[in-house]
Amino acid sequence: MFRIWGKLVKQNKILQDHVVCIEDYTLSRTKKVYQALDEMCQEFDLAVPIWLDLNKKEFICHARTKFTQDSFIESIEFDYLDFQVIEEDY
Repeated sequence: MFRIWGKLVKQNKILQDHVVCIEDYTLSRTKKVYQALDEMCQEFDLAVPIWLDLNKKEFICHARTKFTQDSFIESIEFDYLDFQVIEEDY
């Protein structure tokens, strides 16, 4: 199973959080990540953020990244979306 935890954070407090579980083993890791982000943004009623170079590097190295206002086209009412892999199948 592939699980990703997303949290909307403002002033170091979690406003909302959601875990996305993906059990489709035919998908590549990249497709699972994009699918999880889409599902999470739908749950939070957000536009899907843009992957900046910093986000890509952080996610590749640490399986975690923070999407700040720079990644969103519309204004957001939180400081960042914390996006982290918590379980990964190999």
